Amino acid sequence: MKIFAAILFILIFYSLGSALYYMLKDKGKSSRMVNSLSWRIGLSIFLFAVMMLAARFNMEPD
Repeated sequence: MKIFAAILFILIFYSLGSALYYMLKDKGKSSRMVNSLSWRIGLSIFLFAVMMLAARFNMEPD
């Protein structure tokens, strides 16, 4: 579970970094930054939901 959360966390940071890159490169002429930020929000919500389910069902060993 910890490895899965770490991988998702890295993907969230990658998406945030790519949004910054597209913001600086495109100067608002395309929707790539919005798409990257949308992916970041979706991944964050998914990670939060998985963590809540793991806590609810005690998937982590004590």
